[in-house]
Amino acid sequence: MKLVLASKNAKKMVEMSDILSHLGVEVCGQAEAGVDVDVEVEETGTTFEENSLLKAKAVMEASGLPAVADDSGLCVDCLNGAPGVYSARYGGEGLDDAARYRLLLENMRGQMTRAAKFVSVITCCFPNGDVLTARGECPGTIAYAPMGEGGFGYDPVFFVPELKKTFAQLTAEEKNAVSHRGKALEAFQVKLEEYLNK
Repeated sequence: MKLVLASKNAKKMVEMSDILSHLGVEVCGQAEAGVDVDVEVEETGTTFEENSLLKAKAVMEASGLPAVADDSGLCVDCLNGAPGVYSARYGGEGLDDAARYRLLLENMRGQMTRAAKFVSVITCCFPNGDVLTARGECPGTIAYAPMGEGGFGYDPVFFVPELKKTFAQLTAEEKNAVSHRGKALEAFQVKLEEYLNK
């Protein structure tokens, strides 16, 4: 079975392929699926679920194939859940990952309560109108300074207490085992297997 990934993030593609390949699911990019127009989806939803659905539906309609999308972000307790669904746009356009997490650290200056969680919602839309949705969360804290070279986004400042490392210090295997996307994919995998065996 082929699923089109509604994302241009190459690292997300690798992560999804790694986890879903043993199900016999091939994850391909929009170009490979013959989507020659760039599907630009305005993420107007106020929840990860809404944005994930918007993206999956748009790519499914453009490709005619089942499409899978993930919407994820970082929710920080002392910032009332921010950046949340705006994680990728935190601080406005033009900021790179490092500038975004520096802004986050700046906004948390002096905060002793540093609890946070990464959330991922995966939605798969099928041409027949069926929709599968799965959610995963990974609790952690925000470090006082970035640590580690791996990962992307807020990974260098997201600290996992039981592993005593930030996401950016984990191997791909370690990260997949505990990450929000790993958990969401695990739940999605179960739902997809049930769906395929119906």
